[in-house]
Amino acid sequence: MPLPPFSDLQAAIVDLDGTMVDTQGDFVVALNLTLAELALPGVDRAFVERTVGKGSEHLLRSTLAQVGGDAALYDAAWTAYQRHYLAINGQHSDVYAGVVEGLTRLRAAGLRLACLTNKPLGFARPLLAAKGLDGFFELTFGGDSFARKKPDPMPLVETCRALGTDPARTLMIGDSRNDAEAARGAGCPVVLLSYGYNHGEPVREVPADGWFDRIDEIG
Repeated sequence: MPLPPFSDLQAAIVDLDGTMVDTQGDFVVALNLTLAELALPGVDRAFVERTVGKGSEHLLRSTLAQVGGDAALYDAAWTAYQRHYLAINGQHSDVYAGVVEGLTRLRAAGLRLACLTNKPLGFARPLLAAKGLDGFFELTFGGDSFARKKPDPMPLVETCRALGTDPARTLMIGDSRNDAEAARGAGCPVVLLSYGYNHGEPVREVPADGWFDRIDEIG
């Protein structure tokens, strides 16, 4: 379906990792500090880029499998990973070009904004604050805010409910198939950014209502 004009939209739900902030550096550092603590070999940026997007639990389980770690190490790894990630959160990440301008434009158009990410809420909120983005959003939900994560549509349905907006008039802005599939299931229009983390697949091959190189190009 064609992308609705801003005048027909009530709100926008915006993903975080790979959409607003390039957080791969944070993931690589936190994972490798965790693996070193467990006497396991490290992972590189290319592995992280292919693996992020389905929540930190999935990322950590995939990382342990990648380096030959025993699945029984997961609990210890999760405890270490949370500690290391919170310690370096935002220090090795950068806001993408056009994000501040794009969010400012969306707000100026009268859209209400919510951030919805698969990242744990306890990681997402400090990152948004550290990057000066938290003030744009009425609501922020993480991967542990609901019973299921994207690509399940539940988080989008619940975010629309919390905003009090019609899903058909609530735009999802993301960077991956997870965002697109969740939006489709929830009945939301969706646009994808070209620079994010789409599990190694070209994002323009993912069905969406539009594809953009910067958030401030949307509309």
